[in-house]
Amino acid sequence: MSAPEDEERLLPLTQRWPRASKFLLSGCAATVAELATFPLDLTKTRLQIQGEAALARLGGGAGEAAPYRGMVRTALGIIQEEGFLKLWQGVTPAIYRHIVYSGGRMVTYEHLREVVFGKGEDKHYPLWKSVIGGMMAGVVGQFLANPTDLVKVQMQMEGKRKLEGKPLRFRGVHHAFAKIFAEGGIRGLWAGWVPNIQRAALVNMGDLTTYDTVKHYLVLNTPLEDNIMTHGLSSLCSGLVASILGTPADVIKSRIMNQPRDKQGRGLLYKSSTDCLIQAVQGEGFMSLYKGFLPSWLRMTPWSLVFWLTYEKIREMSGVSPF
Repeated sequence: MSAPEDEERLLPLTQRWPRASKFLLSGCAATVAELATFPLDLTKTRLQIQGEAALARLGGGAGEAAPYRGMVRTALGIIQEEGFLKLWQGVTPAIYRHIVYSGGRMVTYEHLREVVFGKGEDKHYPLWKSVIGGMMAGVVGQFLANPTDLVKVQMQMEGKRKLEGKPLRFRGVHHAFAKIFAEGGIRGLWAGWVPNIQRAALVNMGDLTTYDTVKHYLVLNTPLEDNIMTHGLSSLCSGLVASILGTPADVIKSRIMNQPRDKQGRGLLYKSSTDCLIQAVQGEGFMSLYKGFLPSWLRMTPWSLVFWLTYEKIREMSGVSPF
């Protein structure tokens, strides 16, 4: 065996398989963040479905007659009517989703940043490159994770169906995957993928671009070093920007994924994400696109904080260079 091969065997796993290592590390950080903030995601999804005008026209009168609930009343209602642990209903597919989604987006973004676009001579990464890289990373990560996101959204609505006297659709995560596949095939598992990747592109343009830009601005232009303080400030900014950019697309995504479907897997309420957007604005007003913004922001900010602090720390502990 040659000397270079011997040396390669002695390298740490993170250096021998850098992309796989970053995928796993980002998946671990995303799991921690998801468990900590999932109740806010469930509350956000319930708010986004609430008062859906298209569903009322189809015959969902129960949803139309229900009184409007804000974020706090929705969360308390879930606890009182369904039980405290139901705040984590759908967390298993959510974790599956974030392992695939976060791993895919982080690996893609870093590959684009380091290999495809590259930094300037001053080691600065231009904003326009970061914007394009963030959007492309979001598209790749979300497309791969769409089936898990679909199952997560539909399982989050099971408690509401039970309260309305409707039969539950799924017995568990694996049954949900199997049933969706049996009813709609591969196409059914990617239902809502267009608004999903649109949302992911916007969210990651806000999250990855803002975090990367703010972090390196602080390191290069202030006395702050690449430490927990810098990571925390950067993640707080990224969470706010991601929520502002991503909430309208998130509302559209949730509604398309949760709509009833025919035997061919086609939606009965909306023909496309554009159709859903038009119906929402015409039937409920423009601000319906920001239903669930408060829990979305309150979730995105701590999610971003927990994710980036955890991710940067485990990269450091694993011998991987800082993001």
